[in-house]
Amino acid sequence: MPPGHRGMCVGLFGGSFNPPHDGHRLVAETAMRRLGLTRLWWIVSPGNPLKDHGVLAPIDERLDRVRALASRTRTDVTAFEARFRVRYTADTLAIVRQRRSDLRLVWVMGADSMATFHRWQEWRWIAENVPIAVVDRPNITFAALASPFARRYAFARVPQHEASSLPYRPAPAWTFLFGPRNAMSSTKLRGKMSSPS
Repeated sequence: MPPGHRGMCVGLFGGSFNPPHDGHRLVAETAMRRLGLTRLWWIVSPGNPLKDHGVLAPIDERLDRVRALASRTRTDVTAFEARFRVRYTADTLAIVRQRRSDLRLVWVMGADSMATFHRWQEWRWIAENVPIAVVDRPNITFAALASPFARRYAFARVPQHEASSLPYRPAPAWTFLFGPRNAMSSTKLRGKMSSPS
């Protein structure tokens, strides 16, 4: 797990990153800039329980690709979930909160993840224990903002012009960040890589 010290504002950006792409990088950079984060952790998951593992590249390969893609400035790339043998975000957050209790944490995700967030294990616990920043993605904005998560926690939405206050707010608190979007997806990339040349 990356180091940290009291008062740091850390964004946690988890995913299988299979493979990582410019859309992921845009989400990470948007969150860093708009939230005023001290650092952002790319947390490379052993495998998303909601996705097909038959097409999952080895974790070392995905780590190398994320390191090549991620900004060198104020970011950490880690796969500590594999060491602790956890696959659910709720378990990951519980471990980070226990071992880095002096950090101000924000969970960062794309709007495509927000649209299906209600299918995540213990999604209400996550929403009520860590602020969440959602970065817009192409063709999913309305579905994300109409999702069970968005409806259930509408009272806790923070206007995007106040996004920099998110790390300092008690959960539940979330914001939706509009801005430039990148249409690339891991599914599209895998399709290109498997297509005959």
